[in-house]
Amino acid sequence: MGYAQLVIGPAGSGKSTYCSSLYQHCETVGRSINIVNLDPAAENFDYPVAMDIRELISLEDVMEELGLGPNGGLMYCMEHLEENLDDWLTEELDNYLDDDYLVFDCPGQIELFSHVPVLKNFVEHLRRKNFNVCAVYLLDSQFITDVTKFISGCMASLSAMVQLELPHVNILSKMDLVTNKRDIENYLDPEPRTLLAELNQRMAPQFEKLNKSLIELVDQYSMVSFLPLDLRKESSIQYILSQIDNSIQYGEDADVKVKDFDPEDD
Repeated sequence: MGYAQLVIGPAGSGKSTYCSSLYQHCETVGRSINIVNLDPAAENFDYPVAMDIRELISLEDVMEELGLGPNGGLMYCMEHLEENLDDWLTEELDNYLDDDYLVFDCPGQIELFSHVPVLKNFVEHLRRKNFNVCAVYLLDSQFITDVTKFISGCMASLSAMVQLELPHVNILSKMDLVTNKRDIENYLDPEPRTLLAELNQRMAPQFEKLNKSLIELVDQYSMVSFLPLDLRKESSIQYILSQIDNSIQYGEDADVKVKDFDPEDD
């Protein structure tokens, strides 16, 4: 059985930086992972690329040959990937063993993981290839400055969770860039009643029923829990990695190693 992270989130949320830091951390602790680029517009990488969608199709070529814009061109590339799951992707996956760990660095177009079925079909293909997959949703912590933006981020994450139907780990990225961490800490594991009170204070009275429904939805889906990621701290990266590993049952099938000992040494 293989293992995989599907790293998603809005553009600029730090997905590639997360992948790079994760690779460096695993290299430091002697663990092997493989980073896969699924962004046909990507150019520069801070990590070794194990698989690259640009070997199949690139955004630059699509824009030049078909006259599409950046967003339309990227969607064309991802749909082309979807059409080649049984060919290109299967051939690439055959290069990896049962216990290999893949991290897919995805584009930031939100429609890819909210309502367009490309990534959902991609995930289903990985499952057919016997991969346990976890969605890792990154949200820029600098975006969470008040309750309305927090709820907006939760709704986007919830949309991805419902669409992909995967174990889901939410991360507040770029915590190392936040100047006032106390404001962010209030949203790491907030009380629903407190969120509702803050939301009602910021919005007109006619939205109170809507606010209540939103908070109940977030609470029922346990989407009010985010993990902070501070890339300056190895312990922060390790904690998040352990949460992801647990969600995909990584390492549970490993053989227990018992150290040999000589009774005469007692």
